[in-house]
Amino acid sequence: MRILTLSSLYPNATAPTFAVFVENRLRRLLDTGEVEARVVAPLPWVPPGTPGERGRLARIPATETRHGIEVLHPRYPQLPRIGMSLHPFGYAAGVLPALKRLIRAGFDFDLIDAHYFYPDGVAAVWLGRRLGKPVVVTARGSDLNLFPRFAVPRRLIRRAAERADGLITVSAALAAQVQALGIAHERVRVLRNGVDLALFAPIARAQARARFGLAGDGPVLVSVGNLVALKGHHLAIEALKDLPGWRLLIAGQGPERERLERLAAGLGIAERVRLLGALAHAELPELYSAADALVLASESEGWPNVLLEAMACGTPAIATAVGGIPEAFGAPEAGRLLPERSAAAIAAAARALLAAGLDRAATRRHAEGFSWDATTRGQLELFGDILARRQAAA
Repeated sequence: MRILTLSSLYPNATAPTFAVFVENRLRRLLDTGEVEARVVAPLPWVPPGTPGERGRLARIPATETRHGIEVLHPRYPQLPRIGMSLHPFGYAAGVLPALKRLIRAGFDFDLIDAHYFYPDGVAAVWLGRRLGKPVVVTARGSDLNLFPRFAVPRRLIRRAAERADGLITVSAALAAQVQALGIAHERVRVLRNGVDLALFAPIARAQARARFGLAGDGPVLVSVGNLVALKGHHLAIEALKDLPGWRLLIAGQGPERERLERLAAGLGIAERVRLLGALAHAELPELYSAADALVLASESEGWPNVLLEAMACGTPAIATAVGGIPEAFGAPEAGRLLPERSAAAIAAAARALLAAGLDRAATRRHAEGFSWDATTRGQLELFGDILARRQAAA
């Protein structure tokens, strides 16, 4: 099968760990030898010399190769702040010429594999109809947790879901969100993100703690994710004031960094909180292995990869029971689900987890039930069924 993966969520030269879960899923699919793929990861057009985060987008090359996969970055027009309802239209207009060039160059793909419903999935369905290609859309989290709250995006998402040839969600909770749009449940297939059990594996605790300069044996929490309010890093910091002797490492970058630093200073715990910035994917196993627990205090989630990554390293999680998070638990060795999203609940869960004793080997065994194998098989089956139906209809 020739697959065209279409998503604005994809790593690039300036952000190599951004949305790496999309790349990982594709790499596992390619490992089967049954699929050939190209990636089109569109970017909004930004004038050269633009400062800040948007300026970084201008520095991403038009074409790059990652892990042997060709990735194209066509630009499309986007109006900041006021263009949400128009976003899919500009996206489709910017991507269509790139897809036509791929076809003319000899990669006449069989199917569009789109990730994220808005604007990617909406635009993908339009492009598929224009080019006569079937389309599969994968929902991943905020695309269904956030955008359907707005009238125009909700209508566009529902129409795209009705017209797509296949629908995937990364959790059962997101499948319910698709069904809430009026889509029959039998049209939705749940294929969860897996975890790379070779990369994410336990590392000797002393080695891991030395890597981050953690002297002594005091308990350590880690919180990993973009520094934005909905990830709840501030709650992990606030919990530390009720956890004397505990330390907190936060990995990630984003607009909340200065606010988080001020919060820790204001609580008088700045010496026990360290903001590490963004870490390479290969550095995360040491971070997880250095910790006694991962804290994931998100307000909303699809299927957060950090949960399984930490568990695969033998580190249990303390997490809010939102989105697909409860689906990753189901056993005591996975950690603790929070009864409420609060600093007090995090502190209580951390104390209870430590008092119960950490069986890191059992936590690792729990994570081993979430390899990529089932997801890869599910994709191949779905794509094959769609193409077979298309061929029979032709």
